[in-house]
Formats: sequence, structure tokens, C-alpha cells
Amino acid sequence: MIKRNRPSRRGRSTANEADLVRLAEGMADSSSRLEDGFWAARLSAAVARLIAERDEDTLNAALDQLSQHDPDAYNALADAVEGACESARIERNGAAWDVLLFTAPVLAWSRWQIPSEGIGADALRNLRVQLGAHVLARDVKVALADYLFSPDQLPRGFVPTAELTQALAEAAFGDGSLKVAVRELPETKQFLSDTRYLIGAALVPAGGAIFRWQEEDGDREEAFKQWTKQGGAALQPLLPGCAVEPCMPGAYHAAWREADRESRAYSLRATVTFLMLSLNLDARQLQAAIAPFVGRRLEEYRVGFVKAGSDQVLHGVVWPLLDGEDENTDIVGDIEAVLKELGVTEIRVHEHDFPLDYCDDCGSPLYPNPDGDVLHAELPEEEAPEQPRHLH
Repeated sequence: MIKRNRPSRRGRSTANEADLVRLAEGMADSSSRLEDGFWAARLSAAVARLIAERDEDTLNAALDQLSQHDPDAYNALADAVEGACESARIERNGAAWDVLLFTAPVLAWSRWQIPSEGIGADALRNLRVQLGAHVLARDVKVALADYLFSPDQLPRGFVPTAELTQALAEAAFGDGSLKVAVRELPETKQFLSDTRYLIGAALVPAGGAIFRWQEEDGDREEAFKQWTKQGGAALQPLLPGCAVEPCMPGAYHAAWREADRESRAYSLRATVTFLMLSLNLDARQLQAAIAPFVGRRLEEYRVGFVKAGSDQVLHGVVWPLLDGEDENTDIVGDIEAVLKELGVTEIRVHEHDFPLDYCDDCGSPLYPNPDGDVLHAELPEEEAPEQPRHLH
């Protein structure tokens, strides 16, 4: 059972925060592998203690402080926190085991509702078989949560993530499945295009290979190819009425971030396909408008789609900036490349900044049209199916 998040205890948070900052800065300034090991051991121990004490506030405060003035130290602390949440070494019957929380994300889009629900015993067994055959190393024990999570339902915070890792590790020594308290999960917002997450834990004798590509005869590209084919076939029945595209399984945080990155182009492909099917159009009959949207800084680009000769936005896609991206990153070029690949050649790029406006009634983002107006996305009534009105 996934435990519910409880209030953290601040305790000696000011001293603990200063200690975390000092250790992270030492790690960032290290000049050798030996020194790396010195700082990493102490930083990991400090983070693990705070997670055990449920003192999430101190971890967040230290990360916030470092994000303001020392990105290298921030990354060192973030890596340590993520590592403490998603991995551990445990003892069982006198043997040491390494534990890694992993996820196998899948991108999906549908004209109807994208499911987010429990996974039956037979489907779980099939997924464990496919993961064992194509993704995980030979000596790995694996446990899976019996639920396909939406982004809204992923663990909120470091402590709940660490607790999920521990619960799945225990399940790996049992029947290999973790019962999720579905009633405790938040409701899922509905989008035309979204991500679902299969989450599990891999256990291996301490120091052993976790993934197939770590073995001498393993190959990462081949593993992904086979998972896409065989794992995709195992996932498809869980997402009826959806087009699906499995992402590369991997360590929880890294795979989650990569799925976020891949979901942006996927959303563009989904919306163009959806509009072509719904309105019986060719891609060349669509026009796209791209514009930057700014809060305190550049936050995202939004892409509005209109029918050629019209100014009404039919649909829109939000393309958020992710780690390491800023106004100097050629995001517009990336978006244009995807649109042209899809056959959308009429593209208007607005260079001036737009405010992060949303619909007052439903909270949906407002999207640009080629004239520079920001509008609510609306399909013609006679064409509008019963499905969400904007893309993730």
C-alpha cells in the first residue's frame, strides 16, 4: 500500500539546510574522483537522514537556495536527493540487494478518454515477463505497481517517492505486485495527448547489472526496439481506443524527464492527426501560429492551429521549456521542424512575448492565431467530438 504523505517535521532545519548547502557546494567544487567520493558519501548520508525523518521542507529550502546562485551545487544536491528517493541497498536473509525505482512511460492520445486505472494480475505478469526479457538484467527481481499512473497521480514529493521505492522492494520478495490505494489518488485531468507511467522496482544482488544493456551481450538500442514491439503490445490493452508510443524504461526520475521531453513533439503529431481526422482536412489546409509565453521569465511556447483562411483557433499545444532550455535555445526551430515533417507548411512565428493567459471559465490555455490574437481553442460544434479541448 502506498502511504499517504504526512506533514514533515522541521526540527533543526536551519542547521540542516546550511549543512546540505555546504556539502553540495563541496561536491560541486571537487577536483578529483577521490574528493568526489568524500563529498558524495556525506551528502548522500545527510539526504537519507532527512528523508527518513520526513523533513522534506529542509530539502526543498536547500534546493531553492542553491538554485538562486549556484547551479552546479544545485545539480549535485538534486542528484543526491533523486538518488536517495529512487535507489537503496537493503539486506534480506544475510544478502545485500540494490534497489532501483524505475518507470516505463507510454505516450498516448485518443479522441476519447485516456484511461488511468488498475492493471489486472494477468496483465502484470505479462508486463513483468516483457520487462525481464527485454529491459532488465538476468538476475533481477521485479515488482510492479498494479496501476497505470497519470502525471497527476505520481508521488508528490521526495518522501512519498522513497516510500514507494521501499514498498515495491518488499513486493519484489513476494508476488511481484504492489496494490495501490486507488481511492487515495487524485483525479486525472483529461487531455487529448498525455503520458501514462508503469512503475516498478528492480532488485539485483549488490553491485550487479540492473538493465539488459549493462550485460556484455546487451545492447540499449535493441532493448528499446524489442520493448517498443513486445512491451507496446502488452500495454496496448490497458489503453483501449488510444494510439500509444512506449518510451525507454529507465530510472524513475531520468525516464520521467525524458518522457516529458518526448511528449512535446508527440502532442504536435497527435493534434495534427486529430484535426485531419475530425475535420477531414489535409495537413496543408492547416496553419500554425507559434508564440513565446512569459511569466517572470520565458516559460513555454504555445502553438495554435487554424484552418487556412480562418482566424479561429481550433486546437492548441503547450510546449514547455525544460531543464537547460531558455530564450537562447532554438525551440521555435524544433517546433517548426516537427510541423513541417507533419505536412504543415503555413507557419507564423510571433517574436514578441505574450502573457501566460488562461480561460477565466475553464482554465484552459489561450493560444495564438496567425494575426497575433490569443483565443480559446474551439472546434466547430458540428465537428467537435466528446473529448478534451486542449493538449497537454
